[in-house]
Amino acid sequence: MSNDILLPLILITLGAFAVIVIAYMILNRKMRKNTKFVASLTEGTKVKKHSMEITYQKLYVRYMEIPFLRRYVLKVRRRLEIINLGDEYRTRRDTAQMITKALLTVLPITIAIIIFTKSNFLLMATLLVFEVFFIETLLSGYVDKKDTELLKQQINMFAEMRHAYHEYNLVEEAVYEVAQNDEVEVSRQAEKIYEILISDDPEMELEKYYDIAPNSYLKEFAGISYLTKEFGDRTDKDGASLYLKNLNNITQEMQIELLKRDKLDYVFQSLSLIAAIPILCIQPIKSWAVGQFGFTKSFYDGKLGFVAQVLLVVITVICYLLVRKLKDNGSVNTERDMQNPWEQKLYKKPIIKQFINMIVPKKGTRDYRLKIKLMKDSATKLKMEWLYIHRVGCAILAFIIAFFCFSQLHRITLDYIYNEPEADYNLIGTMSERDEKKAIEKLQVHNSYLKKYKNNRKVTVEEIAEDLADDEYYLKSTKEERQSEAQKIYDKLKTIQNEYIKWFELLLAFGIGGVAYFAPVWLLMFQAKMRQLEMENEVMQFQTIILMLMKIERVNVEMILEWLERYSNIFRDPISRCVNNFESGGWEALEELKNDISFPQLIRIVEGLQSAVEKIPIREAFDELDTERSYYQEKRKESNERLISKKSIIGKAIGFTPMIVLFVGYLIIPLCFIGLISMTQAFNSMTSQV
Repeated sequence: MSNDILLPLILITLGAFAVIVIAYMILNRKMRKNTKFVASLTEGTKVKKHSMEITYQKLYVRYMEIPFLRRYVLKVRRRLEIINLGDEYRTRRDTAQMITKALLTVLPITIAIIIFTKSNFLLMATLLVFEVFFIETLLSGYVDKKDTELLKQQINMFAEMRHAYHEYNLVEEAVYEVAQNDEVEVSRQAEKIYEILISDDPEMELEKYYDIAPNSYLKEFAGISYLTKEFGDRTDKDGASLYLKNLNNITQEMQIELLKRDKLDYVFQSLSLIAAIPILCIQPIKSWAVGQFGFTKSFYDGKLGFVAQVLLVVITVICYLLVRKLKDNGSVNTERDMQNPWEQKLYKKPIIKQFINMIVPKKGTRDYRLKIKLMKDSATKLKMEWLYIHRVGCAILAFIIAFFCFSQLHRITLDYIYNEPEADYNLIGTMSERDEKKAIEKLQVHNSYLKKYKNNRKVTVEEIAEDLADDEYYLKSTKEERQSEAQKIYDKLKTIQNEYIKWFELLLAFGIGGVAYFAPVWLLMFQAKMRQLEMENEVMQFQTIILMLMKIERVNVEMILEWLERYSNIFRDPISRCVNNFESGGWEALEELKNDISFPQLIRIVEGLQSAVEKIPIREAFDELDTERSYYQEKRKESNERLISKKSIIGKAIGFTPMIVLFVGYLIIPLCFIGLISMTQAFNSMTSQV
């Protein structure tokens, strides 16, 4: 190829390459600009690869696949769904977070239990079962904390609501304004209330919301907002907005409730742990006592020690459950799914259904009326049939446990006779290695004769003594020593021959089952007693509701009763009957309500409602509630103080009982009693030798 052709070809190639390079640089610059623009749009919307948000979502799926954990996941989820109002992502995240915290707390405790109780299988099994109660306490505490946080957010929301209402002077616009904060859980509640206010049928939507609202204060806020939107706002005699004044009343109620919860949490924050911790201390105390005082080994490894251990476990479980019931602060109370619980599944079995129907009291009988009244007073969600399933289940479980314990008592006695070397202990310390070796050797000799005469119930001490005379081990022993050893073998033999389940033990197991049959009823009685302490608090909440409603136009007595029914707990049933009978005669229905209740403060409210039915306007009937508002607030605070004080006294008495039983009944009394017996035997032995 000539140089004339080669040179232009090279120049064309270089020019084409330069054009390609320039085009690439231009396109690359444009692509960078577009990439930066897209990055700016997506900035803050992406989650890091290892974000805890994603981790909790994955953990939720894993937890749902584990049968044992699935029950707790669903239990926590049902309570969080109400707070999160259908936000699936947040509900899953919060559920997984709470379950993870519980597991991180429980797993180390489980490992510690296995390490410290590996030599006592029965105690280990008891502690692991008891951990189930502990897990439920942890999860309930986490959800209660979430509910308390929601209350605090509501106080802030109501403060913002006042400013928004001043700006827009429209309820729905003010609610919409405060619902724009997506960072807090209460915003979803405000958004739901806004949807109710602008819906085509707000009254029906409001009734639906009442069933899913996390607490009564949001119900009051939604109801007052609806009434104000429908009937308009009014100014008080001081010129203040009635709607804002009602918001202030609800805020004060929430502040009082928060103070009450904080004080209850402070009082009970360690009582549950104090009530449960004695179970963890059984094995360490037993090991310490046996190590320091060898003479106590016969107690802790024998029948009495086993009985004391079982009683301590039972007392601890009972006290732990009572402390939990006592602390109940009335937060989100949808702990159980009552649509198809395990009681209903059991009741559907034909055999079980037939048996339960036989023992359930018939309608119209005195026993039926008493049980229904007790269930209402305790505010239980159980049905009558479910209650008797609990009773029968407790009786069967208690009988099985009692029968197993009696069997264990016999096994423990046999193991102690066959495996425990017998020697003379000092009052302090244990056997030396040399003494222990001799004791084990003597034990083996005794066991050979026990095996030989085990099935011979006619053998005598003299026959055993004659047999010992030919034994190598006793060749150098005197006749008195052989007689003494024969007596010991004879006593062991008679004990072995008598170690079997006896008729009175079977009868006692039935008796324990019979006592357990009444345990669910006694628990309902305890709950009813605790609810009586809350009566004054509920009536004062009624006063606040009436104070908010009595100045609203078109509000009548029937509407007030419907509101009281909606927010009542203890007095729900008599108020519900009054609402149902109101159309047939208002004054008569209120008179029946007055006869159904015995609490003086509520009777005064009913009398005021009777006056408002026929004689005077509602505002005048309850005028003292407005004029003496500050007095009632102080009285409410003082009532809460008394309530907390009573619960504190009862809670401390119950919570410290297992600890007292542990140190006094399981340590001090055995040490003193067995020590005195050992000293007496030692002095008698010294006296006989002299």
